[in-house]
Amino acid sequence: MSGIGNEQAPFTANGNGVVSGHETIRLRVKPSKDHKPDSYEDLQHHLEFSPLLFSSLERYLPQSMLNDTRESKLGYMSTILRRYSSNGERVRVHRHKEYKQKIMANYQPLHRELYAMHAENFFVPSFLRAISENTEESFRSMIIEPSQGVYIFEMLQPRFCELLFDEVENFERWVHDTKFRIMRPNTMNKYGAVLDDFGMESMLDKLMNEFIRPMSKVFFSDVGGSSLDLHHGFVVEYGMDRDVELGFHVDDSEVTLNVCLGKQFSGGELFFRGVRCEQHVNSETQPEESFDYSHVPGRAVLHRGRHRHGARATTSGNRINLILWCRRCFSFSHFLAMFLPCKRISGFGLQRAEEISKGRLFKLVWRVPTSEERKASSNNYRNQIGTVTLESKTEN
Repeated sequence: MSGIGNEQAPFTANGNGVVSGHETIRLRVKPSKDHKPDSYEDLQHHLEFSPLLFSSLERYLPQSMLNDTRESKLGYMSTILRRYSSNGERVRVHRHKEYKQKIMANYQPLHRELYAMHAENFFVPSFLRAISENTEESFRSMIIEPSQGVYIFEMLQPRFCELLFDEVENFERWVHDTKFRIMRPNTMNKYGAVLDDFGMESMLDKLMNEFIRPMSKVFFSDVGGSSLDLHHGFVVEYGMDRDVELGFHVDDSEVTLNVCLGKQFSGGELFFRGVRCEQHVNSETQPEESFDYSHVPGRAVLHRGRHRHGARATTSGNRINLILWCRRCFSFSHFLAMFLPCKRISGFGLQRAEEISKGRLFKLVWRVPTSEERKASSNNYRNQIGTVTLESKTEN
């Protein structure tokens, strides 16, 4: 088995990207925060897994490998991912890759300037200034916090909202004309589109890494805001012949960005009802936790994924919102949970919850196991997947 944590691994990658058995290498339990990983975007048509997954995993490579050639790192990481992924998972990833490639090979973008990050053209000056200064004071100078953990600020320029609105409409016309069957953003929304699936994945990844993560480091440190590394970007549509409302729910994310793009509409208010853990998600709302928010085009709402919320009925007109679910999905624990077939690994405190993104992504629950739980589960766990250990962790 390849090693993770404290155990040695009988596999490594040589300079040709070929796995060798002469050295032992082990992954870090915690990522290297100072390391800037290589980009694998140019290889996306040849990779078995997402390029973003490789960039995320690279931070977990041992110090001795961080400066190796990209080919060498890719070879080792591919071996790790194949070793821990099930056949079903690999088939799912391969099919989704083919699905995206088919869309991008046939869909002609309307506004190509949207597919790369142009911050000065996308964002309002107050937002850019706060991000540039990158301090808690600069962030707080541009936001309001009307309810605990709900942050509201001006973000997108009107022109960007118009262009993205047009792009989504153009994509939907193409879907209608070609009768192409697309995946919807999640199981609750029947209308909308996944922006990552038709070419905007790289742009949205920059949005998360360079703009949302610095803010999340300050405001959501308790849920790993400083180490967000994967996203799910999409738009949702409400109004006539579209979804009308969205029921009470929590998001499949650590941090959620929600920005209204327009157009003319009435209703559709967001209602927030407090943060809850998995076990108490349906518990009673306290008066101070209730907050209703009316959408304004270009204005953003940033909140924890576990913050219970919903959307009231859009009573007239049409409303479209950009949603970015930001995840800390490539922590050591999440890496194991993504690929292991068992439903619960008590020794690691992981639980695979319901799928809420059409089989694409899982919501995970993390807690630090007690020493007794680790001891009780260690033998059973090793029998399932080989010798893998987890560095001890102390609760704050």
